[in-house]
Amino acid sequence: MKGTALVTGASAGLGRDYARLFAADGHDVVLVARRRERLEELAREIGGQGGAQVHVLPLDLSDREAPRRCVDELRARGLAIDFLVNNAGLGTNGPFADADPAKQLEMIQVNVTSLVELTRLLLPDMLARKRGRVLNVGSTAGFQPGPFMAAYYASKAFVNSFSEALAYELDGTGVTVTVSCPGATETEFAGHAGNDSSLLFKFGAADSMSVAREGYAAMMAGRRMVVHGFTNKLGVQALRVSPRAVVIGLAARLNRS
Repeated sequence: MKGTALVTGASAGLGRDYARLFAADGHDVVLVARRRERLEELAREIGGQGGAQVHVLPLDLSDREAPRRCVDELRARGLAIDFLVNNAGLGTNGPFADADPAKQLEMIQVNVTSLVELTRLLLPDMLARKRGRVLNVGSTAGFQPGPFMAAYYASKAFVNSFSEALAYELDGTGVTVTVSCPGATETEFAGHAGNDSSLLFKFGAADSMSVAREGYAAMMAGRRMVVHGFTNKLGVQALRVSPRAVVIGLAARLNRS
């Protein structure tokens, strides 16, 4: 099925790689992110691959009105979305009591609120057509609390939980929801979040395109969840039997810069 994919956070990292994968398969792509010049550069790169058309939609998803403006613009352009990739995400590092409150709320707006609103706005049309795919980028961070990245870990716990519950609700409708749960990944995220010097990233990070390919395949197959990498899969399973205090202490050690 050829269709149109909307990818948020498409200016770098996983979002850019997801856009490349859709275009390579001949799907039209709507690129959403703050940085217009990055989006236009990517549009020039992938435009025309397999007949794909690429649309640039510069929006800042930390703005509460951005999801609604996004959907209004899609309708104005006559674009129906068959694949929604909620990839945009922000992170912060450090003790919560010392954090800039505005940045914490901006992160929650992007990671949680805009993801939920975009999904809610686009889902009814998918259900009416009885086809569609939603891919939410969660994280292995969402499986446990994370001191020194407390609000970020909590936001990803929301994404993981929301995605699995929604996938269950939509069973049999022709619309599927997949949550991708990568661990540390080679993107711009760590530098912006301020934890690129943490043990978590010093132990090594996964290649962005490899993570994107696995998430893309899982979404197309209609799987509910994909955890990337053997070590991450093992770690998620270990969380189920490990003492909570040990889990939280280890997360704190890995996150401390």
